[in-house]
Amino acid sequence: MKAHDGMYIDGEWRPATGPDVIEVVNPVDERIVGRVPAGTAEDVDAAVRAARAALPAWAATAPAERAARLAALRDVLAARKDEIAETVTAELGSPLKFSQAVHAAVPIAVAGSYAELAATYAFEEKVGNSVVHQEPVGVVGAITPWNYPLHQIVAKAAPALAAGCTVVLKPAEDTPLVAQLFAEAVHEAGLPAGVFNLVTGLGPVAGQALAEHPDVDLVSFTGSTAVGRQIGATAGAAIKKVALELGGKSANVILPSADLAKAVNVGVANVMSNSGQTCSAWTRMLVHREQYDEALELAAAAAAKYGERIGPVVNAKQRDRVRGYIEKGVSEGARLIAGGPESPREQGYFVSPTVLADVTPDMAVAQEEIFGPVLSILRYEDEEDALRIANGTVYGLAGAVWAGDEAEAVAFARRMDTGQVDINGGRFNPLAPFGGYKQSGVGRELGSHGLAEYLQTKSLQF
Repeated sequence: MKAHDGMYIDGEWRPATGPDVIEVVNPVDERIVGRVPAGTAEDVDAAVRAARAALPAWAATAPAERAARLAALRDVLAARKDEIAETVTAELGSPLKFSQAVHAAVPIAVAGSYAELAATYAFEEKVGNSVVHQEPVGVVGAITPWNYPLHQIVAKAAPALAAGCTVVLKPAEDTPLVAQLFAEAVHEAGLPAGVFNLVTGLGPVAGQALAEHPDVDLVSFTGSTAVGRQIGATAGAAIKKVALELGGKSANVILPSADLAKAVNVGVANVMSNSGQTCSAWTRMLVHREQYDEALELAAAAAAKYGERIGPVVNAKQRDRVRGYIEKGVSEGARLIAGGPESPREQGYFVSPTVLADVTPDMAVAQEEIFGPVLSILRYEDEEDALRIANGTVYGLAGAVWAGDEAEAVAFARRMDTGQVDINGGRFNPLAPFGGYKQSGVGRELGSHGLAEYLQTKSLQF
């Protein structure tokens, strides 16, 4: 797609108020694939004012009509799925097949799920002598990351729109082109002017202006825990609602009764998916000490298959950060059994699929989010030791448990301090709530729980 040189505000593309632009770079070959305006606080203010003006009519629109508009949006996205995949591949570097299967298909499915929920959700219920009514929280400021650029937009905008909220989106500066495509789809689907608005720009400028704006009622942010902490503090000072989906360091616990080969192979694939740029990735593999050596052999062989199959990380800064973590892991005593810090290609922001053995729970690579194709394998003595290690980080976003008996895996999963656990390779469910414990965030996305984040409750007594 051709990049727009303006902002999508109040149903039209408007010139930016400032002269600065953001160059969008393809991480594979480092060429510039587009330029978008770097929004200012004035652009954000115009977008928020448009969203505020559009709010009363959209909030009063019947849920069935909101559902119909979301269904139209889903259909437009589906018709442009090839363009979506090509756009994400150009700005994120994701292999085209993965972009088609995940970056395009998943957000289309999520948009469809909210079209159905908007039509069926119980916005009102009778409780004793009261009617409990749920209504939109208001204007939503959505700040999204680059790792799953369209999915994260849809996971915020679709439930907000279904709830009757209006939206101002500030997408990640590395991947703004698919955000512009989404704005085009909103326009084509016939949503009223001002219901959805887009401001591209830098986080410290446009993102901060959006989070601080007094007419934004809820800030929904996905990104690092450090930035989430800042947004939470800003919102707290204004007594403003937040939804924060932050970092992760998820444990993949392989119990002795599990199919070890399957668990290891699926675990490696999970970490290497999207070049390791997944907040819920199972980046810590926990294996019983008696199966540890066999697991290392399986993991090294599995990782070797990904050398030419995964794309780059998003930019040079991220590449250097990931390589720095690999070097730090080795300096702290971890042992390389696959990959390493050396770049596998002369051009592009590539990192070798890496597996670290002999990792201990206190190492940085076992405690901190790396956000690259790096797997740490830890040994445990017994089930209680495995649980202690799994729960022994500040994060609690996702995880996995493998066991020969499903009930055994479920019993362990119930004791994990984390928001989502896959049992024996459980499949992704776009209707299941997604979100974290501890420093992995506040609130939930997807399904009815995701819709509830954008509602506030009023009770009427009779």
